[in-house]
Amino acid sequence: MLLRQFKPSSLTSISRFSTEALKLVKVERVGKNQSVGLVALNKRPYNSLSSDLMAEVAQSLRAFEKDDSIGAIILTSTSPKYFTAGADIRQMLGNDFFEISGGTFLTNWNCFERCSKPLIAAVNGYVFGGGTEISMACDIIYAADNSLFSQPEINIGTIPGAGGTQRLVRSVGKSLAMEMILTGNKITAEEALRAKLVSKVVPVDQLRDEAIKLGEKISEQSGLISLMVKESVSRSYESTLTQGLNYERGLFHKTFATNDRKEGMSAFAEKRKPKWTSS
Repeated sequence: MLLRQFKPSSLTSISRFSTEALKLVKVERVGKNQSVGLVALNKRPYNSLSSDLMAEVAQSLRAFEKDDSIGAIILTSTSPKYFTAGADIRQMLGNDFFEISGGTFLTNWNCFERCSKPLIAAVNGYVFGGGTEISMACDIIYAADNSLFSQPEINIGTIPGAGGTQRLVRSVGKSLAMEMILTGNKITAEEALRAKLVSKVVPVDQLRDEAIKLGEKISEQSGLISLMVKESVSRSYESTLTQGLNYERGLFHKTFATNDRKEGMSAFAEKRKPKWTSS
């Protein structure tokens, strides 16, 4: 369950992470009201998704998640040429079955679906393997026009292990997913848009600004109700239609026990901007 009480954290905590503890990601507050958290992969070469990088990503998401002033989080790259080329193959190379299945290599890869705040993947360039997988684990994907998506694991004798065979089918359908995973073929940003893998394609030099605008728009809404939206939409992945509809209805009813539902409807009737309290 994602729904839980918000717990504020100090503004200095994010600054401390970015300047002291974090070496492989860059973290900052963005937007006019500093209401959007931004986590940028910053590991050379190609942002390979090693355990240490993923640990820093998870740490950064948790910090933003606990902060009431942050309404949405962007995951992106510091390089305009690549989001990530995928998992760190050198780190995996020496593992056998017992080491990979009993180890911690994928420990932090579920930080995206566990994050209670809306996550925007703003991707560009190479979005390969684990890059496609972590993008799909976010809630919304914006792609730069130079993006290339692929699941090339078959070329190194394995299969996607962080959601590629599951989420990609749900995003683009069985036929295209099978083709991509069985061949390792790449698709362009425009092809990804037509296949409904991404929701928007923008010029690479506008990617950051467009993602921030989206994050700001989301941050203007009630944080509590955004949580409920994310919870309900995410549940559709895990349930039948009937189960999902019942779950949605239950959350809809619960909104009528919140102050933000009262405020939102009152503000609408009074033709004014609502003042959310996330309660």
